[in-house]
Amino acid sequence: MAVLENVVVPKNSGKAFIVKKGQKLRVAGRTVVDFVAFNLHNLRERFDQARTKTNQVKIFISAGDQLISKLNNPLLTIVEDTFKEGSHDLQKGMCSKTRFELVAKGLAQRKFAEGVDMNPQRPEDIPDHGCWENLSEALKPWNIPPEDIPSPFNIFQTMRIDPDTGAMFDTMIRPETEAHVDFRAEMDCLVGVSACPQSGRGEPVRVEIFDG
Repeated sequence: MAVLENVVVPKNSGKAFIVKKGQKLRVAGRTVVDFVAFNLHNLRERFDQARTKTNQVKIFISAGDQLISKLNNPLLTIVEDTFKEGSHDLQKGMCSKTRFELVAKGLAQRKFAEGVDMNPQRPEDIPDHGCWENLSEALKPWNIPPEDIPSPFNIFQTMRIDPDTGAMFDTMIRPETEAHVDFRAEMDCLVGVSACPQSGRGEPVRVEIFDG
């Protein structure tokens, strides 16, 4: 396959890409990636966490599964997934400046399965922006309002969910070496990718687009 685009998205930044039907998109790295998608020709049609879970009757998706739009149409199919240490998340939203501030003030929570408090304690350690701001900026050329950006597919973010209480716990599980998720576009798509700061612990991610 010919590489059409190869871009490094720096830590705590975002970028948008156009992926035509039949092309493949690779997201590679070792850090959480907030990923959203839209129908390129109807930007009101966008990725939907609920449809994706309900239509496939699962909360963890991997190779062979699809990202489904609010209109119940497949946007992208996962064709390869090398993240063996954990699973990807379809429950949480995305981080933001306000979210970081609320957690730091004790007004919102973030709990880890390992029992480790990973939240920054000093004001100077709190990121001044997060994935919400990254994706808002990346999608601005397409006039997508921030409030219309959907809750993301959180690549490489493994969650532990208590089956009895529904309590959600973050984990420290990440790819030990660079892992990747490959998608095939089922329609012409606009996708947004954010390299999550993870409260100051993020890394760059690599995005490649291949012809069909």
